[in-house]
Amino acid sequence: MTDTTDATPQAGPASAGAPKAPEAAPEAPGRLPGQSGGGTPPPPAPRPYGPPGLLERLESAAFARINRTREWYELPGPLGLMNLAVIREDLRRHNLYDTFGAGGERDRRPTRRLAPHRSYDGSGYDPYDEDMGRAGTRLDRNSPLELVHPDADEELMAPSPREVSRRLLARRGFVPAPTLNLLAAAWIQFQNHGWANHGDNEEAEPLTVPIAADDDWERQGGTCPMRVNRTRPDPVAHTAPGVPPTYENTVTHWWDGSQIYGSDEARCRSLRTGERGHLILEDGRLPRDPRPGMECLDATGMNSDYWSGLSLLHTLFAKEHNAICDLIRSHHPTWDDERLFHTARLVNTALMAKIHTVEWTPGILDHPVLHHAMRANWYGLLPRWVTRTFGRIGGEALSGTLGSATDHHAAPFSMTEEFVSAYRLHPLIPDEITVRDHRHGAVRKVIGFDDMQGATTRTAVDDFGISDLLYTFGVSHPGALVLHNHPDALRNFARLSGEHIDLGTVDVLRDRERGIPRYNAYRTMLRKRPVTSFEELTGGHPGDTPLLRELYDGRLDRVDTLVGNLAEPRPAGFGFSDTLFRIFVLMATRRLKSDRFFTTDYRPEVYTPEGLRWVDENSMVTVLLRHHPELEPHLAGVANAFAPWKGRS
Repeated sequence: MTDTTDATPQAGPASAGAPKAPEAAPEAPGRLPGQSGGGTPPPPAPRPYGPPGLLERLESAAFARINRTREWYELPGPLGLMNLAVIREDLRRHNLYDTFGAGGERDRRPTRRLAPHRSYDGSGYDPYDEDMGRAGTRLDRNSPLELVHPDADEELMAPSPREVSRRLLARRGFVPAPTLNLLAAAWIQFQNHGWANHGDNEEAEPLTVPIAADDDWERQGGTCPMRVNRTRPDPVAHTAPGVPPTYENTVTHWWDGSQIYGSDEARCRSLRTGERGHLILEDGRLPRDPRPGMECLDATGMNSDYWSGLSLLHTLFAKEHNAICDLIRSHHPTWDDERLFHTARLVNTALMAKIHTVEWTPGILDHPVLHHAMRANWYGLLPRWVTRTFGRIGGEALSGTLGSATDHHAAPFSMTEEFVSAYRLHPLIPDEITVRDHRHGAVRKVIGFDDMQGATTRTAVDDFGISDLLYTFGVSHPGALVLHNHPDALRNFARLSGEHIDLGTVDVLRDRERGIPRYNAYRTMLRKRPVTSFEELTGGHPGDTPLLRELYDGRLDRVDTLVGNLAEPRPAGFGFSDTLFRIFVLMATRRLKSDRFFTTDYRPEVYTPEGLRWVDENSMVTVLLRHHPELEPHLAGVANAFAPWKGRS
């Protein structure tokens, strides 16, 4: 497999057409409006991601043999870290598949002018592919394309996704994740809204889900049979034969904060004051969304499926954006609104990426090897003082991803359907939340999830205040990602649009509809040994063995990936399965390595020296305390803001 952004003819499974070389060299990246000429020359074309060398092949073969009997997390720390690095390289070579060409596309458009900062729609990041990562381009795949043709409609219902939801997903009693707080649940939805969205499909005939005779769905307010809108299809009709269905991402693919800033210029400008680079805030709150029927939500870049947890984080990082603007303006008083805004966006986005990489991820994957791996992903294996004193030494492994060479590996960058599927983490949401006073810890009120989502989002924030809600989220646990723990509130969920759905059913159905391989095929394509029995799958929960065997008619090959990942025994400290983790191993660094604003353009000429220091010196704790110093007694000594805070009884 080769990198299809190279200007030379391509080969391999990710290739869909060779882009032409640009007629003229693009402008130097990082030159902002008002800057003088000069700058740096355009980056060289990415080298093809060719076959592994002898050492890489030997490492891969050696660890493949070891992993037949011992997984990476069962090895001594340094060896486990090496094993993870080899797994990542194998995944980069074999699990990036491009759908370019499905609509008859032949050539990629070269970028005539590289965006000097993050563009409004995600275009102009790559010199050889102007549309890479742009809003409105396709989601690609981690699975080989021959595996992702969905079943016919009748097979999509085998077994009924509603029965899977009722019998395997429905919460029997709240199972908490004791090492995390509820901010961790809100955070991942906050980030995910900036990465991928399929949009709405009101036009096609919905999918019909059969309802069992003893099902109470109608009594809950649903229709019988259940109707679920299909995923909105790719607007570009397929002309290439044998290509599986593809779908469009309605937001930018990049890690660019589009959930805050929007994925088009008009939306972004509607959220800005037009002065000093600031976003609009009114008395410390985001304003109401002015669109008809949306006034109960915040005006922000992405507010689909919005609730108070999202409102807290959108507001917090809008405040952070404005604080960064003020810092940069104090050092560059002549800069205009546009330059201040775009520079602050770069810094704010990088800080969010850092928080996710070195705080949220080790929080939900609390394993010693992962702690080292995620820090190395961001900072490199060398001590931080070495890089600070001498600059980058060596490549990504030693000095981290930031400032390293851009590399798309085996396919042009995009989000993937498998990555979207990996974030079906609805068990994190509790059905009830005990709101507490941040000053004394006293209980104010116990509310249901429906009392703080959709139409009640802003009302809940108004009634309880941001400080008490942040404190409440900091001392409350999310749910564990296990079977029988999907919240009732989301399995009987009324959207703002009036649609009444069971999100457990929808989660299962979406994977099947979009061609996510079933669990054992999913493991195999990620080079993980398939399970050989239902007993092995259910591991430490033998009570679920007969239930899964009955529901799937004794066929291991039909077990849904979502179900398998919730049932699978997992490494100590892991919040989700090692199988699911393989997608994260691949995609976590890919989002950084493909983005020149995290690689070749992560430099003071683009971010400013002050901006780079801001990213380096801050964390989720310092962001919270900057804007809510009243929370200091609860955060004193807390190393990770996504772990439970100090509460008061």
